[in-house]
Amino acid sequence: MKRVLITGMSGTGKSATVRELAARGYAAYDLDTPEWSHWIDAAAGDALTPEDGKDWVWQVDKVRMLLSQQREALLFISGCAENMHELFSLIDTVILLSLPIDTIMQRVSARTSGGYGHVEEERRKIVELTETIEPLLRESADYEIDSSDPVEATVDRILRLA
Repeated sequence: MKRVLITGMSGTGKSATVRELAARGYAAYDLDTPEWSHWIDAAAGDALTPEDGKDWVWQVDKVRMLLSQQREALLFISGCAENMHELFSLIDTVILLSLPIDTIMQRVSARTSGGYGHVEEERRKIVELTETIEPLLRESADYEIDSSDPVEATVDRILRLA
């Protein structure tokens, strides 16, 4: 079994990509959901601590169990969390989805009410995190894909890489 993490900043298409993979019959899980992740109080003094004092983190034990299950084929997970590096030893390939910040802002602005990035403060935070976190994601990624093409084309590229 090969385990593939699809990561990237908000608005780069992680959720749409994992939905398309699932629609094609692959085992694919969006970890940026309350089923797999939750908010915690951030460590004080951490340079990356958000202003609101909260971090979005994976439920490590639960995700570890998912990644440890024996499967015969590919397993795709998507998400971006402060603590995801704790599980890198269980992940075979990391693919970073990226986009220009203007495209990200267009995408998140178009989300429905309640979708992350719909309000101005969240968009400001996305810009800030893209500047600080995306370079770190790039360092840990095996591949980077510009996800500005339709999701079907992005998934085709991911499948060729996986």
